[in-house]
This record gives sequence, C-alpha cells and structure tokens, in this order.
Amino acid sequence: MQKLFLFSLCLFLSSSVCFSQNWDWGGPMDPLQKQFKIHHYQLEIELLPESQSIKGKSTVTFSAPEKLEVLRLDLINDYLVSSVKMNEVEVEFTHQNDLLDIQVIDCTCQSVVISYEGKTPIAQNPPWEGGFTWEIDQLGNYWMGLSSQGEGAKIFMPALDHPSSEATNGVNLSVTVPNPYFVAANGQLLRTEKNGDKLTYYWNTDYPINNYGINFTMGVFQEEKVIYKSISGEDIPMHVWVLQENKAKAKEILEVLKVSTATHEKYFGAYPWPKDKIAIVETPYLGMEHQTINAYGNNFQYVRMGKVNYDNLLHHELGHEWYGNKVSVGDWADFWIHEGITAFGDWMFFWEHGGEEAYFANAKNTLRQIPHAKPVVSPVNSTEEEAYHSEIYTKGAYVMHSLRWILGDDVFFPMLKAFGGDARFTYENQVNTEDFIDFVNAYTGKDLNGFFQLYLYTTSVPEVKISKKGKKGYEISLDGIDFTLPVEIQTENGVEVVSLSKKPILIASTTLPIVDPKGWLMLKK
Repeated sequence: MQKLFLFSLCLFLSSSVCFSQNWDWGGPMDPLQKQFKIHHYQLEIELLPESQSIKGKSTVTFSAPEKLEVLRLDLINDYLVSSVKMNEVEVEFTHQNDLLDIQVIDCTCQSVVISYEGKTPIAQNPPWEGGFTWEIDQLGNYWMGLSSQGEGAKIFMPALDHPSSEATNGVNLSVTVPNPYFVAANGQLLRTEKNGDKLTYYWNTDYPINNYGINFTMGVFQEEKVIYKSISGEDIPMHVWVLQENKAKAKEILEVLKVSTATHEKYFGAYPWPKDKIAIVETPYLGMEHQTINAYGNNFQYVRMGKVNYDNLLHHELGHEWYGNKVSVGDWADFWIHEGITAFGDWMFFWEHGGEEAYFANAKNTLRQIPHAKPVVSPVNSTEEEAYHSEIYTKGAYVMHSLRWILGDDVFFPMLKAFGGDARFTYENQVNTEDFIDFVNAYTGKDLNGFFQLYLYTTSVPEVKISKKGKKGYEISLDGIDFTLPVEIQTENGVEVVSLSKKPILIASTTLPIVDPKGWLMLKK
C-alpha cells in the first residue's frame, strides 16, 4: 500500500470512519475452504455508473483432492446472487454472512458460474477502508476506482478470500462500460468490442495473482506509452493513463515511471511481469498496488532528486510488483515483507539519485517515526486489520537497512535479488518471515537469528552504555542483546568498526565516542 506518511492520515480519523464496514480478511482459514484450491477467475462485469452498481458473472475454476459437498466462497451480502451453475445445471446455494455456500452436484465439475448484481460498497476512506470510489472528473465524466487490500476480492466478486489463496493461472476480466469510457485492468488488453452504446474491454493475465491485486478502473483517459527495455533484455509495454484534464502531464509521469522502474530493477531484479505490461492509471483515491496496473492519485507531486523527478507514491506502489505481487505472504502476520522491503526500495531511490547524504537523512528521519510499540511480525493467523500498522513500513525498512550494513553491499544486494528470484518464494509460492530468515542465513553463512528475533519479533531496542575508564578510554557495550553487532565508533582518531555486545569493550579516546554516527542500527542512546 501507500507510503507510511500517507498511512498516518488514517490514524487521525475515528475508528468508525476507518474500519466501519468490518470486511476484514485473513486469520485462520475456514475449514471448508481448506478443501479446495483456486486456479482461475473469469470475471465478466458491467459497471453502471449512474446507479453506482454492477452486474457480474464469475466463473471460478478450482480443484479438490476429495469430493466436495459444499463449495464455500466469499461474497458480501450487498450483492444479490441470481443463479449458480455447475456443468450448466442450476445448483442450490445459500448466501448469508458474506458467505456463498454452493451445494456441489455429483459430477466431475471443476468450475462454477455465479451470476450476481447490486449496489457497490462505497469506499469511506480509500484505500485504507476500501470499496468503490465513484467520482465525476473536472470535465464532467464518470470516474471509478476500486480499492480492496483491507477487504479482499469479496467486495466485487465471489472468491476464496484468504491471503494464502491465489489464482495460480491468472484472471480474465471483461468489463463493459458506457461509450466512450475506457477500463484499465490487469495484464494485456486482448481486444475491445462495441455493442450499441457500450464498450467491452477484454483483459487477461496468465500469471498467478493475489485477490486484492485484481483490479479495474474506469474513466476517460489520455494514454501515453513506450516500450521499456528491461535488464532481462525483454521489451515490455509501458503505459500511463491519466484523466483528460491532466493530459499535458502524461508524458512527464511516463518518464517518472521509467526512472522508477529502472531503479527498482537495479536493486530488486528484473520486472516480474514481462509478458503483460508496466502501467499506472490515475484513480480518484491516493494509490494502491494492483498487479501490472497500479493506482495513482498523488496529483503529480514530484520532488527533484538529483537529476530526476521522484514521486514517492508512484515509486512505492511500483515496488510492490516485486514485493507484494511477485513475493506474497500467505498470512498477514508477515505483512512487513510486502511493506517493509518495498519501503526500503523507496530508500534506494534516495541512494541512487540523491546520494549518500540524502539516503542517511531519510534513514534518520524514519528512525524518529518508529515508536517500537508493536512487533513488526504479528501473531500467526493475523487478519489484515490486526497486522497493518505503521512499523511494518518504517521498522521493516530499517531492518533491511541494518541488514545491509551487517552484510555489506557486496553480499546484501545479490542476496536480495536471489531471494526475490527464488522459485520457492515467488509467483504461486508464498513466503513467511521464517523463510526469509532461513534464506538469509543460508545465503550468507551467518547466524543472524538473534538480530531478526530482536528487531522483528520484539519491541526491544539495544541500549548503548558508555562509561569513562581512566583518562584516555571508554568502555562501550550494548545492553539488552545476547549476540554481537558490528557498529561504527567515531573518536578523535576517526571511525572504526567494532563488534559490540553486552560485554563491554575498551575504546581508546580522550573525547566521548559517538556510537553509530551514520545511523545504521536502531539503538537507544
């Protein structure tokens, strides 16, 4: 989701505004939903802007190792389900408590077709409290955006709505809207069909996709596009869609997107979805990562960074193509892997384009925002609401920053690319925090369990202890740890790196030493 300081807006709003609909997701998986696996969604949907409603037909393809009696999907009660078919035969179902229970007929069916319609849930504070956002742009055109990270796909289609469930074979989206509206969605635009005063856009991706990554946005847009040359050597279509009122800004933001993509590729590896596209679409809410079609609502607010323009929201949401979309967690307990590593990718824009001084200034500013109030990793089987808090961004990024220091750039950056390229943790295969820790330890040959346990699973911070010893020395230790950390110590003799632990070491200096002057580590001084 959006960068941390944007998250803080929600903290100033009452809980009744931020989470009033209570369409949370995650937690322990429903026992009935453990019995099958989703392979593909085919969603045929018509957007009706005048009534702010939809008509939908969803074909859900699944598999189950044993015969099912009930196929339990999630779909909010706001929609009326008119029919459910298996093998073209109407089947019985119940729809209550936001659950759609389908009585499976005695067949070898591996798909179900569900027809439904109704008024859409309106987002009260998107994207923190998601739903549909229906607006009118400055030229009088309808403009619709969808955000659902906190709610899941059940607010727009029937789904197995759990973070551990991804459509392994992707999604087909056909979206019908009034002429002359355009719909930007996931994957590739296969074709457009006109039927009277309506247009239908057929989008498709064969890549695995998580539920909240499925998305569509409607409006009258100005398109700019270019072919982007990836570090993989592949040519990838790159698109931006902005409102007609902002068409003069389209070429500039396309350039911003190019720079951000190249920066992410340098540190995270090749763009993960080369068969589809790299794209953003202007939305009537702030922003959100959606696979190959990131939502952008930051009003073209750039900061000059070296020789290029930096858009913090665009860059952050784009980073989720690697961490959040390609590398996904199956339990919101590990949410920091999405947000913390992506936020660290924001820091690397400072390093790459603003230089070392800008990078460390950003690190120190971030450190001041960390209250150490909650562990970065939440309890197993957390819901999205339980796991989502500011420190998965700030402290998560700082853990990566500290890990960079501990390992050194020659090890850290190849390790990060190797992790993000490991088939065990990418695309249809999901990851958790222990996977990450085990990978780092195995890749580096180091035992960093103490470091990760302290900073990810607790709210404790090592305290620097300095005591004078004689006229020319100081004893320095780190209270609260049972392992050692490499730490820079600055004295009148310069800067040296020492291994600090709870056991004091003597530093020769006639002046008070400065511990960790650049701010590589989270320490209490």
